[in-house]
Amino acid sequence: MQTVAQAWLVYRLTESSFMLGVVAFCNLAPVLLFSLFGGVIADRIPRQQLLIGAQTAAMVQALVLAVLTLLQWITPGYIIMLALFLGVVHAFEMPARHALLAQLVPRENLPNAIALNSSAFNSARFIGPAVAGWLVTLYGEGVVFLINACSFLAVLAGLVAMRLPVTTEEHSGSAHERLLEGLRFAWNQLHVRAGLIIISVTSLVSASMTVLMPVFAREIYHADARVLGYLLSAIGIGALMGALRLALRTTTAGIDRLIGLASVISGASMIGFSLVDTYWLAIPVLVLAGFSHTTTAASVNTLIQLLVPDRLRGRVMALFSMIFIGLMPVGSLLAGAFGESLGVRATITGAGLLCLAAAAAFLVLVPRLEVFDQQ
Repeated sequence: MQTVAQAWLVYRLTESSFMLGVVAFCNLAPVLLFSLFGGVIADRIPRQQLLIGAQTAAMVQALVLAVLTLLQWITPGYIIMLALFLGVVHAFEMPARHALLAQLVPRENLPNAIALNSSAFNSARFIGPAVAGWLVTLYGEGVVFLINACSFLAVLAGLVAMRLPVTTEEHSGSAHERLLEGLRFAWNQLHVRAGLIIISVTSLVSASMTVLMPVFAREIYHADARVLGYLLSAIGIGALMGALRLALRTTTAGIDRLIGLASVISGASMIGFSLVDTYWLAIPVLVLAGFSHTTTAASVNTLIQLLVPDRLRGRVMALFSMIFIGLMPVGSLLAGAFGESLGVRATITGAGLLCLAAAAAFLVLVPRLEVFDQQ
């Protein structure tokens, strides 16, 4: 909800697709810079404590954004500063959250747990934008930010209620040495490396579609914030369907091939979206895009979690977060710039072609992962 309201607020204040890209960049760029360090921290201190601190900071950010907007003191500059702050929070929160998931379930249930976790996240992507579109239209963006701030109380209550054993170990070597240890593992393991490369492309191209959606809603479909909510909700419901489909899998066999095939569908759906002229035709295409994007991301997450040893989990998942989330702001910035100069349709088409090229390379060059095929 906050993402939708913030995008609409930025476009209302600036009427610039480039500024949409700038704010989206600032919201996630710190992940690119600091998440590897966040992964080292997640392997050193209790992940539950780290999550409680990060969620508290995110709640404060949402509350400040709400107050400034409701009092009509908000400016693009304030939005950028608050977006940067939230990005720093994400850099420490995401590695801890991904690593904590592996502590909560047995290893044999981990693929289903990752998919169910993705289902919960994408349920919010489905419901949140539609609700935000109506609330922004009726009450303005500030109310949405305030609701988001209040929602963190439930998150914090859930985290505090957890009773987990402390599983951190004594680590030798400096933080720099332990960081290099995680990076070496990710580079030397072929399928981890290939998964990270394909997820980097997915992150770049999916960001372009999301950040330019207000322009499609307003300039191409001549609609208001409610239609923007519908469009983003279509991506969300497709993502939810993809996550639920993965949760129903009873085996990890073929998960590496699934990554490549889902990326093919991602690229094709983006090209299809760039060609349609009415929002009701765009909605089913966006459902397909959401389905394929989430299938790719959750499958890569599963692949990595099953291959990485627990002592390196925080650092390797920090690398996953840095690439998957940290490259989104780069994609957002590029999308805003290309959208301004080439037009939004050409930008989305180019992103889809890039995704297709990466998928083809993955399917052709990466060998089958036999250990999973035997399960």
